[in-house]
Amino acid sequence: MQGYNDFVHELLKAGFSMAGGGNHEGVFGLIKYDWNEEPLDSPIRWHTGDPETDPWEWRIRVLDERNDIAYSKLFFRKTGYITKEWYPYFLAVRRGDKSFEDEYFGGTMSSFAKRIYEAVEKNGQLATHEIKQIAEFSRKDKSKFDGALTELQMKMYLTMCGSQQKTSQKGEKYSWPSTVFCTTECFFGESVFEQAAKISNDEAINKITQRVFMLNPLAEEKRIIKFIMG
Repeated sequence: MQGYNDFVHELLKAGFSMAGGGNHEGVFGLIKYDWNEEPLDSPIRWHTGDPETDPWEWRIRVLDERNDIAYSKLFFRKTGYITKEWYPYFLAVRRGDKSFEDEYFGGTMSSFAKRIYEAVEKNGQLATHEIKQIAEFSRKDKSKFDGALTELQMKMYLTMCGSQQKTSQKGEKYSWPSTVFCTTECFFGESVFEQAAKISNDEAINKITQRVFMLNPLAEEKRIIKFIMG
């Protein structure tokens, strides 16, 4: 892999991937080497700021430039990618025909997740700092906020959809860019949900499992199931 275009090409073929380097939780990831441990003949280097060869930059590029790749906290409470083609299979497993309200009133989603979800759903999309303000999370709520936001991503109710630079009251930019979130319905549209509705839970699990084994024949089945189920 020589850069961003190669990454996108390979990701569209694979269908999904853990983000980052390391062992990819024993499942699969396209970025083979962690941080600065790439082979010397590879141009891929983390955190250089080069949009062509820095995988850290690719996560926002796919969100800004494409409409067929999702990037969010999707696997093992860590970030990863799923293409639009494969998204319905994960939806079929993780959400099925349930709505957020079904899960909340069924006791499987927290009140903190409800506050976040309703704020984003009402406003279309919100940066992280805006969610905290609108949903009235204080600094002491940080761990609960972070946990609920991850929960919403893992269950595929919210997804990252870009980044936004913070600005002061004077209009001056400051600090690191803030991640922007929207509902998955807003991100991909209703078509992926219509496709997901036609896929049974077992069919989705079998389909994804077969693809993982194709990508990584050494993957352990128990890790694959956790990868699929979230």
